[in-house]
Amino acid sequence: MNANDTRHPATLSYEQAGVNYDLIDPLKVAAQRAAAATGAHLAAHGFSEVAASRGESAYVVDVGPFYIASIVECLGSKALVADEMSQLTGKSYYDGIAQDTIAMAINDLITVGATPLVVQAYWAAGGSDWFGDAQRAQALVAGWKRACDVCNVAWGGGETPALAGIVEAGRIDLAASCTGLINPKERLSVGDQLAPGDAIVLLASSGIHANGLSLARKLVERLPQGYLTEVQPGLTYGDALLAPTVLYSPVTEALYQAGITPRYCANITGHGWRKLLRHPGAFTYRIHSVPEVTPVLRFIQQHARQDDREAYSTLNMGAGFALFVKAEDAARTVQVAQAQGVAALVAGTVEAGAKQLVIEPLGITFGTDDLQLR
Repeated sequence: MNANDTRHPATLSYEQAGVNYDLIDPLKVAAQRAAAATGAHLAAHGFSEVAASRGESAYVVDVGPFYIASIVECLGSKALVADEMSQLTGKSYYDGIAQDTIAMAINDLITVGATPLVVQAYWAAGGSDWFGDAQRAQALVAGWKRACDVCNVAWGGGETPALAGIVEAGRIDLAASCTGLINPKERLSVGDQLAPGDAIVLLASSGIHANGLSLARKLVERLPQGYLTEVQPGLTYGDALLAPTVLYSPVTEALYQAGITPRYCANITGHGWRKLLRHPGAFTYRIHSVPEVTPVLRFIQQHARQDDREAYSTLNMGAGFALFVKAEDAARTVQVAQAQGVAALVAGTVEAGAKQLVIEPLGITFGTDDLQLR
């Protein structure tokens, strides 16, 4: 099937795949408002919260000599793709799935300037039988440890419940929590110093990462060979989807060693490039260069018949993480990232003006109404 095939002319959106952020985001906002009232409890322990971290990707507590940051994230439905591909190929993909799960937490934690310190695991299966598949279970353990080693974090422990009746039989729900330190305190990155003239550096993604999988799985219904349809010669759709998420903490740690402190960061996950609007301030983010789109994401866009606006509002489209840095640090930031094996691009600038993201090469503008996370 090629991109001009008209047998399935309708656009396939993320909402049609079962994910509607218009329904989810109001709950997030309500939860944040309720949670904000609990921050006062920290005073009883002699601590305080960093108020600016409310609504960010990680929560920060001031404990005196340094800050503590924490986050919990779940993998989502990417494990379902691994299960389907295992049935088709006989391979276990859970080493990569483990990295995806840890990346979901660590890539959020580092947005506030934290060094990841400890990871905890939550592996909830639909029954005890899931853990009886030794190849799969060992792959999960090995991949989890390897990702911890890459990020120099301790794996502190975890929980492995069997939740028959809650989790579907034969399936597993994976999540990770992560705690980190912001030390020295000057490494804190919650956007209070973001200013017009700052540069936007985008770090390359490895593919779909772990967001947009509901859409990717729904698209299988349109493909002539399902997950075994080739994205490019020698690479199936299923294998391309299962490329592990990039772990970006080696880059942020290397930036610190190089004397570069980002003004702000955004993990480009759910909401796609709209995440570049996450900062609560009124700035215009003008993108003059876009990274190359990974083949699997271009394939999804073409076969789901999405225009650029729909695709960039849902998928990472080749950019997995955004660093907002002083203009004089932009070129060096790219060099540091590339030295860690992660491609990077000086993609744009921060300007004074209305809150909007302007992707000039594509003629796309996202405004304040396109992202409501606070």
